[in-house]
Amino acid sequence: MSTYLTYFVAIITIAFMTRYSKHQETTKQKMVSACGDIPEGFWDKFIHCAASHRHGNSYVRWMVVRAEDYLNAIAKPINSHQPADVRMCLDDLGRNVSLQPWQLVQAVQSIQILLVEVAQLPWAASFDWISYIARAQELEPTHATIARDAPLTPIRSKARSGSSPTRAAPLAEVRQHHAAALERIAVECRLRGYSIRTEQSYRQWAERLLAFCHVAQASDLTDAHVRAFLEYLALERKVSPATQQQALNGLIFFLHHALGRKVIALEEYAKPKQHKRMPVVLSPGEVQLLLMKLDGVFGLMARLLYGTGMRLMECVRLRVQDIDFAYHEIAVRNAKENKDRVVPLPERLIAPLQQQLSDAKALHEQDLATGVGEVYLPEALARKYPNAAKEWRWKYLFPSSRISQDPRTGAVRRHHLHENGLQKVVKRAADAAGITKRVNCHALRHSFATHLLQQGQDIRTVQELLGHANVRTTMIYTHMLNRGGLGVRSPLDSL
Repeated sequence: MSTYLTYFVAIITIAFMTRYSKHQETTKQKMVSACGDIPEGFWDKFIHCAASHRHGNSYVRWMVVRAEDYLNAIAKPINSHQPADVRMCLDDLGRNVSLQPWQLVQAVQSIQILLVEVAQLPWAASFDWISYIARAQELEPTHATIARDAPLTPIRSKARSGSSPTRAAPLAEVRQHHAAALERIAVECRLRGYSIRTEQSYRQWAERLLAFCHVAQASDLTDAHVRAFLEYLALERKVSPATQQQALNGLIFFLHHALGRKVIALEEYAKPKQHKRMPVVLSPGEVQLLLMKLDGVFGLMARLLYGTGMRLMECVRLRVQDIDFAYHEIAVRNAKENKDRVVPLPERLIAPLQQQLSDAKALHEQDLATGVGEVYLPEALARKYPNAAKEWRWKYLFPSSRISQDPRTGAVRRHHLHENGLQKVVKRAADAAGITKRVNCHALRHSFATHLLQQGQDIRTVQELLGHANVRTTMIYTHMLNRGGLGVRSPLDSL
C-alpha cells in the first residue's frame, strides 16, 4: 500500500512541476513583451534571495507568483519603476477584500526583494516597506475601536495556555453555559458608559471565576467562591497587586450588578498593597537616538507621541478633522474616561503631517472611485450623519494598508492601522539604538511629561495636557526633577 502511495505522490509532484514550468514559460513570454527582456537567471536570483530570508519552498513559489503579478500590473521595464508604481499596486491589493493580511504581507515582501535585491533600484532600499507590512494587520472583532458594534454575546478572550485559573472547565463551555449572566455584564457596563476595555475585562474575570468554581448556575456563587478564587490568583498564580485589584473590582461588579447581589461581604479578604512604580523616562539624548531610527509613517507617529504626550490609541485613532494647523493644536477625542482635550501641534511636524494628509487623501479618493470609501463611525453617529462615513474629514489620519470586511454586517471599510505595528517598530528601534531601558510607546508619553516639568512648565498645565483627572497622578514625574536620588550628592563624588 505504501508503494502505491509513493507512486501516486510522485505522479502528482511531476504533474505539478510540469504545469508550474509551463506557467513560468507563459508568464515569461508575457513579461518579455510587456516589461522588456528579462535577463538570464533573473528568477533564479529572485528565488535565491527569497530563500535567504528563511522562507519555505512553498512560500517562495507563491512569492514568485506575487512578483509576476506585480510586473504584469505595472507593465513597463523594471528599471523604470518608481515609488508611485509600488504604492499604486499595493493600494490596489489592499482593496481586495478576499486577500488575507498575510497574503498582502507576502506581496509586499515579494516586491521588496524584487526591487531591492534583484533589480537593485536606487530608491527601493529607502522605500517605507515596513509601514506597508505592519499596516496590513486588520482589527480583530474584539478590538476596542469596533467591539461596541458586536452583538451582546460573550467576547472570546485571548487566553494563552496556562493563563486561565483552571483548564478543568474550558472557557468556551463557560461562555455557552452562562451566556445570560455574562451578557448582563455588557448591558450593565454600557448603561453606565464604561469603556469597552473595562467591559471586556469584567467579562473575562467573570468567565475565569465561573470556570474555577464549577457552579451549575451563576446565581450559586458565594462570597467564599470569590475569596477562594482571589487567593488562588495571589498565592498560586502570583499575579501582581494591580491584577488582583482589577479582578476584585470586576467580580464585585459581576455579583452586584449582573447577579443582583445587594450585599457582598468581602471585608475579610486582604486587599493587596499597591506598589509604587517609577515610570520609564528617556533622556532627551535617548529620545533623539530612538527617533533617528524611525522614519516613514511610524516615525511620524512616534514623534507625535513624544511631541504631544498622547497615549498610543489616541494617536492611532486621530481623524483628519482633529488636526488644526491654524491654531497649532490637535484635538484628542474620546480619550480615557471618555474625555476630550487639546494638545499642542509641534512646529517640526507640520510639514510631515501635511504630507501624511496628502497621501491619505489620495488613498481616500481612490477608495471612493472604487466604491469602498467608507470609514468606521460609532453606530449612533452613523445614524445621525448617514453620509459622514464617506466624508474626508472623518477619515483616519493613519489608515490601514488594506480594506476590511465586517464579518457581522458585511460592511467594507478602511480602519486605522493596528497599534501592534507601531509597538513592534518602536521596540526594534530602541534595540537598534542600544537603549537598555524598557522602551515602549508609553515611555514617550512619560518622557514628554518629565521633560516639560524639567523645562519649568507648571504641573497643572502638564496635568491638562496629559488628561489626568487628579494632579497626584501627574506628580509621579516630579521624581526626575532632582539630580540623583532626591537631589542628594553622593559622598563618593567628594573623595
